[in-house]
Amino acid sequence: MPLYICPTPIGNLKDITLRVLEVLKSVDYIIAEDTRITRNLLNKYEIKTPLKSFHSYSNKRVLENIVEDLKFGRSIALVSDAGTPCISDPGYDLVKRCIEEDIHFEVLPGPNAVLPAIILSGFPPDKFFFYGFLKRTEGKIKKTFEYFKEFEYPVVFYESPYRLVKVLSIMNDIFDSNRYVSVVREISKIHESVVRGSVKEVLEYFKANPPKGEIVIVLGGRDMKI
Repeated sequence: MPLYICPTPIGNLKDITLRVLEVLKSVDYIIAEDTRITRNLLNKYEIKTPLKSFHSYSNKRVLENIVEDLKFGRSIALVSDAGTPCISDPGYDLVKRCIEEDIHFEVLPGPNAVLPAIILSGFPPDKFFFYGFLKRTEGKIKKTFEYFKEFEYPVVFYESPYRLVKVLSIMNDIFDSNRYVSVVREISKIHESVVRGSVKEVLEYFKANPPKGEIVIVLGGRDMKI
């Protein structure tokens, strides 16, 4: 039996596919980043499947136990706290082990924050670069932005609301006044919002309006307007 990579809602719990619900009900057990968050989803849809923890701090033995269960024919669903697994979570390590052991796995389509953010940004969505979470130190953030200084396509970053003003301040130092950016907040939730403009304009907005919730930054390409 295979491993199923199952996307979960990034905000509204109704944003889950019928196929994912079917899989979550039918597998032997579910592995999740935070079982408390996943339990809320399972309770909403009255799913009683056993739930186990699998996160960035899990030791190697946990990963190998999952691989052994798959080799012996158990079916398992992998979920993240929100969105599609394997991006900034340990799911990628499990996928690598499945490939090494010739274990079949299926990736189900479903919610993610990248595509809604790039479309909401107003930048052309046909070509873009997904970076993910920025590094922690200011020096590494500067180095990343320097790399994208002459990039001609939008770049998508995930960011914490607690670091957003700092990140935008660094961005404002690196890019000229004609570089545009979009900050998308709380995608699919009640308080979803989008702030678009020059890097300086967006920085000033969030200095005056401290952000809350999940953040996706879309940096426009060189010479790209909204």
